[in-house]
Amino acid sequence: MRTVLNIDSGWKFTKEGETVAVDLPHSFNAEDGQSRPDYYRGKCSYSKKLPPLEGGSWLEINGANSVAEVYLGNRKIAEHRGGYSMFRVELTPYLKESDELRIDVDNSDFDDVYPSTADFTFYGGLYRDVNVITGLGKKHFALDSGRNGVFVTPEVLKDGNGKLTVKTVVRGVEEGDEIKLTLTDRDGKVAASLTAATAAGEYSLDVSNVSLWNGTAEPYLYTLRCELYSAGVKEDEVTVKTGFRTVTFDAEKGCFLNGKHIKLKGVSRHQDRLGKGNALSLDDHREDVRLILEVGANSVRLAHYQQDERFYDLCDEHGLLVWAEVPVISRYSPAKQANAKSQLTELITQNYNHPSIFCWGVQNEITIGGKAKGVEPAIKELNALAHSLDPTRPTTSAQVMMCAPDSSLNKITDIQGYNLYYGWYVEKYTSLGSWLDNFHKINPEVKLCLSEYGAEAVLRYQTEIGEQGDYTEEYQAILHNHYAREIAARDWMWGSYVWNMFDFGSANRNEAGVKGRNNKGLVTFDRKTRKDAFYVYKAYWSDEKFVKILGSRYARRPIGATTVTACSNLSEVTLTVNGVSYTSACDKVVRFEGIEIKPGENKVTLTAGNLKDEAVFTGIDSPDPEYKMPAGAASFVKNWFRSEGGDSSAYYSLNDRVGALMKSPEIQTAINSFLGKKKSMKILARLAAPFKVSTLLKLAHIDPQLGDIVASYLQTIPKKK
Repeated sequence: MRTVLNIDSGWKFTKEGETVAVDLPHSFNAEDGQSRPDYYRGKCSYSKKLPPLEGGSWLEINGANSVAEVYLGNRKIAEHRGGYSMFRVELTPYLKESDELRIDVDNSDFDDVYPSTADFTFYGGLYRDVNVITGLGKKHFALDSGRNGVFVTPEVLKDGNGKLTVKTVVRGVEEGDEIKLTLTDRDGKVAASLTAATAAGEYSLDVSNVSLWNGTAEPYLYTLRCELYSAGVKEDEVTVKTGFRTVTFDAEKGCFLNGKHIKLKGVSRHQDRLGKGNALSLDDHREDVRLILEVGANSVRLAHYQQDERFYDLCDEHGLLVWAEVPVISRYSPAKQANAKSQLTELITQNYNHPSIFCWGVQNEITIGGKAKGVEPAIKELNALAHSLDPTRPTTSAQVMMCAPDSSLNKITDIQGYNLYYGWYVEKYTSLGSWLDNFHKINPEVKLCLSEYGAEAVLRYQTEIGEQGDYTEEYQAILHNHYAREIAARDWMWGSYVWNMFDFGSANRNEAGVKGRNNKGLVTFDRKTRKDAFYVYKAYWSDEKFVKILGSRYARRPIGATTVTACSNLSEVTLTVNGVSYTSACDKVVRFEGIEIKPGENKVTLTAGNLKDEAVFTGIDSPDPEYKMPAGAASFVKNWFRSEGGDSSAYYSLNDRVGALMKSPEIQTAINSFLGKKKSMKILARLAAPFKVSTLLKLAHIDPQLGDIVASYLQTIPKKK
């Protein structure tokens, strides 16, 4: 019978000739991948001596980014290309030669492996558990087919009963061998069972009065025990958790879980943490789920790659509906298409049994660099592959906002997402509603969600009235309050996903004086602090009653009148400042204006019934400069949206659209000298004409210093009258 041995402890880690002792999970970019763009991208080695093994044995590597080579002794026995999926290697044929295991892991930019470019750090390492599965006999459930050689498809019937279709992949079996299937409910009672010949390969279990997996309200799980027998002797056994549910979508009415309308209130999640990179513990995953549930979300987009099996398990257990996707992202490459299919196959086959997963994502912002030749048939191929591997779940994709609403790419997947950043990278947040309504008018048959949106906030930057691009908590909360209202007002939108639940590592970034990080999280990178925008969503989404004073970290305020913002999911709140009370209706967020701040300590209390939140504001003579982003802090958004210093409207700037710039002979000459006079360049310029220069720089992930150079150059060229 199989035994799973964890071998995370006691590895020798070698990088550039230096060897140290480490335990897994481990990332060799836990520090530099969160601080500088030139973080280490190359090959490192992990080695250890295997324990004594009995019977058939397989090595299980749950995450190695991004190309891994496995050696026993000096013999290479396997290679895996793709940094986010599990893979297994049969050890048995090689164990007589050596028990010295070495795994080389390389996170270089490979021409044939996705991803190559994206707004997150590509941490290298053996960053998930490594196990040895041993004790296998000749006859066993396959270890090279999905997670465990068993694929379950629950079906809810109209009469309230259910049917569970079970497909098995077994190795070494002979005529007369049998499969025994036993389905038990969460109390351990048998709900269905059967015994049949292994040759069948597919079986059906009828379940009476099935209990539904009903999201966060009631995530009911059954357990399927699969046993393999030969001549009455048990040869192998695996178990699978499963849940019965239906998820459907309508272009006018939105999403339905088990026949009832549900708005998917979602957040996106990158898996890394401050000081750890991708090397997370089970407790880390549990904490993330707790925070996601606390904000009131019922869905999570696991962007932009396959994540830890244990996180999908937690989503099953807690009822979070999961958008799962592959890292086909930013720039299409025909040389990577085979790898895209491989990663998609692994994602689906390894996670097929999770009831929490409701869709498979096949691409994210793939046209960020323009619609490359061949991208459309490539995405169609991935879409068809997903349907062939799993006919029961819809496919989805996330378009970059510069992808036109009438693009044919919007007609490939079953449901569709758009990443829109109105109010942060482009225009104002008030533009969101008109874009959504225009898209729905153009594409009434497309089932749309908002797959990304957000604004950055750095805790130390505080203000009374936030402005676009100031990186304050105040502005982030203002933007999200507007988005939350616009999304809630449109039932035809099946859902939305805040970008992002947590701050995350992005080594190429240097924004607002913070290196190596995307600061759009509702929670800080270390998970210790909930930003004000977190409570905005809690007010919209959560049933847990609460009151919260927003701006409490803006604790040192100038003497005189100030505005105090409060947040609650109750209809009325009372603000008390220095003993003076103000009561107001509260529609999620309420602003109390003209509140007097006196010199020294000012006690502030927010109440509703027996709920209370408190803060202390200190009255000071003049604004504290520590709360404002320094003028010299590198920031795309600062340059894009605000005219500071010598920025003159008489000269061109990053705020001008490409079409306007192309009217300048001097700029045309500069572009021609740099890019040449190719027809393709003219077509590109015409396509880019409606967009601001700042937008294109951002979408191309141009280094902030280069952005500053472009901005300075444009300010030397006067506009034509």
